[in-house]
Amino acid sequence: MQRPLTGRPPKLQYKGLCDTHIHIYDSRYPVLPGTPSPPDASVADYKQLMTWLGIERVVVVQPNAYGDDNRCTMEAVKEIGPAARAVVVVKPGVSDDEMVRLTREGARGIRFMSLLGGTLSWPQMDEMGRRAHEHGWHALVQLNGRDLPQYEAQIRRLPGPFIIDHIGKFIDPVPPDHESFKTLLRLLDTGRCYVKLAAAYEFSKSPAPHFEDVAALAKALIRHAPERMIWASNWPHAQAHVVGYPDDVNNLDLLLDWAPDAAVRERILVTTPAELYGF
Repeated sequence: MQRPLTGRPPKLQYKGLCDTHIHIYDSRYPVLPGTPSPPDASVADYKQLMTWLGIERVVVVQPNAYGDDNRCTMEAVKEIGPAARAVVVVKPGVSDDEMVRLTREGARGIRFMSLLGGTLSWPQMDEMGRRAHEHGWHALVQLNGRDLPQYEAQIRRLPGPFIIDHIGKFIDPVPPDHESFKTLLRLLDTGRCYVKLAAAYEFSKSPAPHFEDVAALAKALIRHAPERMIWASNWPHAQAHVVGYPDDVNNLDLLLDWAPDAAVRERILVTTPAELYGF
């Protein structure tokens, strides 16, 4: 699979633009069975993407492939430097010393993933959400958004800020008046919930470049709580072998349609992630 790392420039250009969700893959590290494990995707490759898209800050998210072995992710943060933060996976029993070390080295969140072989999910959320909050981390939650009504109460128990990943990742996309989407709006109304505008291409049933079914949800979310939206590229697109490799420029420029107000776009791309991740 060829990953393009240069091409036409995006229309959107913002100083301090933050990509809040990428993964780094390195075949030196053992992979857990049953998890996505695409070809190596290096920091050097991603730096080319940063130059191409005008990205200045980045959050490296622990992929399912490595479970709670955060070495690849944390080495990437170290290599990128002060412009990088991490979202990691730590299991029950992790020491406070390890949590302190990860925080010192740039960890700002814990990942809960109920799809694709995720290491932490609903059984560990209460305990590990509390542990993460004690160290100033937020929670990142990815699930099939259609299951939100079932898990709303547990998500609400998270003690601090939390992010619902991938525009809710409704598999298959729902209309904005669907009960599961109304659940996401209620979570936003807690004032602690953020939504990551990313990876429309992974679950949309509408064609590129507009992904109209997911676009309707993204626009509704932005109207509802523009101050708690963030954006991500989802590079290097671990599901590309299933859904096809997306257009990285289009993934960013979709915000021109989803958030027509330039000040709102700057909030999504720059201000909110800077506050959330401590840039």
